[in-house]
Amino acid sequence: MFRRRRPLVRAAGVVATTAVVAGTAGAVHHHQQQKYAGQQAAGQQQQDQAYQQGMADAQAQQQQAAPPPAPAAPPPAAAPAAPDLTAQLQQLAQLHTAGVLSDEEFAQAKQKLLAG
Repeated sequence: MFRRRRPLVRAAGVVATTAVVAGTAGAVHHHQQQKYAGQQAAGQQQQDQAYQQGMADAQAQQQQAAPPPAPAAPPPAAAPAAPDLTAQLQQLAQLHTAGVLSDEEFAQAKQKLLAG
């Protein structure tokens, strides 16, 4: 009967050793997770600060270097006594295509020409 107890004692020792190793591994893993989470949070905080600084710099630069307002588009030149309607419409279309006249300005000028 004494012989049967020895294997049980050895098995209990192996189980205890395994439990200690598993517990240590779990503690190390938990410590590493906390360490990496802290590093990740610090990195995120640095990125947020850099982003906010960049946004502040961009706003300050935008306020300092605001472009001057664009000059108003000159009205179409007065036509001679006998206007050539087709040529004037083509000129308006060219100004519109070049971006000098907006869609609204082009429509208004076209209506004026067609109204006579």
